[in-house]
Amino acid sequence: MDPVFVGKCAQIASVLEVSGHPKPGNVHRTQNFSDMVFEDFLLSGIAIGKTMEKTAKKGYDLRKNPEKWENIGLGNLILEAVTETDRWVANNTNLGIVMLLTPICAAAGAIENFNDFKDIIHKMMMSTTPQDAVHLYQAINIADAGGMGEQEELDVSSNSSMKKLLDNDINMFSVLEMSSKRDRLSYELTNQMPVTFEIGFPLFDKIKSEYGINQATVQTFLTILSKVPDTLISRKYGEKKAKKVSRDAESILKKGGVLTDKGQELLEKFDQHLIKNGLNPGTTADFTASSIMVAYLNSYNDYKNKL
Repeated sequence: MDPVFVGKCAQIASVLEVSGHPKPGNVHRTQNFSDMVFEDFLLSGIAIGKTMEKTAKKGYDLRKNPEKWENIGLGNLILEAVTETDRWVANNTNLGIVMLLTPICAAAGAIENFNDFKDIIHKMMMSTTPQDAVHLYQAINIADAGGMGEQEELDVSSNSSMKKLLDNDINMFSVLEMSSKRDRLSYELTNQMPVTFEIGFPLFDKIKSEYGINQATVQTFLTILSKVPDTLISRKYGEKKAKKVSRDAESILKKGGVLTDKGQELLEKFDQHLIKNGLNPGTTADFTASSIMVAYLNSYNDYKNKL
């Protein structure tokens, strides 16, 4: 795919995700947090565009040389996007989104057949290097986000961890695989992105064509939340609480979610309940963004035909 198109899709996915209303428990167009506001996420989504285009260009240039995919530098590109975001906003708004969108962009640049997308993402992730892992740790530290890189022996906050990654030849894929049992984003990145490709993307695509972008965004978010207990909630409040939030989301979907008046009413109450209790489904928001991006990438042929 054209790297310029891919970069724009990354920006579009980022700003559409945060604009979804009412996206329960998250910042959206009518709701801010005390430490971050709606406009912070818009700035973040725009700020990563150049890096995402650069990532797609690297994938495109090496599309016929998979033996050189380790040279793409996915970890460094994640670090670059997070560093650029940090220049524009004060808090971590998009580390998870950047971690998901970066390999998607690299693979999008390389694919010739959309059916190969998941497989190429997986091969590129497996081709990462220990230096990619170091750069990922640096990105996590800049974003001040614990969890994904924390291991007994390889704690992201430990000064000796990065040296161990290099000395023991532990690449970025392996680090994420270590975290995958307790972190859904890590699982996503080491298992061919099942939430993005099997739940989010097809649902967003379908609802967008029938109802519109906002409805598709919110319904995709709610559906993912109902099926996948949110890691950010479980990390803060435990797995039991995360599963309860998922059951609540499922009950709203049974009433139609954002697509019906009753579902909309319940959704707005759910949103305020989550906010009041400090329950922020942040990982679900990341998956929603990656799902939106894949849906727009899937429209590449339509885009080309309009040129």
